[in-house]
Amino acid sequence: MTVSVFVENEAGSEQKNHYDEQTLTFKFAEKVSRAYPFSYGFIAGTNAADGGRVDCFVITKRALRMGEIVECEVIALMEQIEDGSVDHNVLARLSEEPIELTTEIQDVLTDFVLNVFQHVAGKQIRVGRFLSAADASAHITESLSQRASAI
Repeated sequence: MTVSVFVENEAGSEQKNHYDEQTLTFKFAEKVSRAYPFSYGFIAGTNAADGGRVDCFVITKRALRMGEIVECEVIALMEQIEDGSVDHNVLARLSEEPIELTTEIQDVLTDFVLNVFQHVAGKQIRVGRFLSAADASAHITESLSQRASAI
């Protein structure tokens, strides 16, 4: 499955940018405790269970800039539960890059997610399994149907 990802946060940056997900207008930025290991944003046109867009890490060595929209191929789904609610992350790669999901990438993402929230009072975060591209596609398809029913 190919998706359009809006890049909110650049790999290597400790700056978490917040955008209006409807208009793609920058709202504000805040510092997080760790640098993003990969570019991070959301999949355009989706509607996640938490009311936002479906979150997505773009696994690439290429420097992507905040505000950029990139076409990506879905490669996996990282289960994440935040404060008892599903907040899974799709993992994707640029279509022209033959990147595979490795145990090292899984460990880096798990470490980042668990540690970036550890200092937030009252925040409960859990990373579950890393699932297949088919599972990620099903998650995206479900979010598209949720968006259609919300309109």
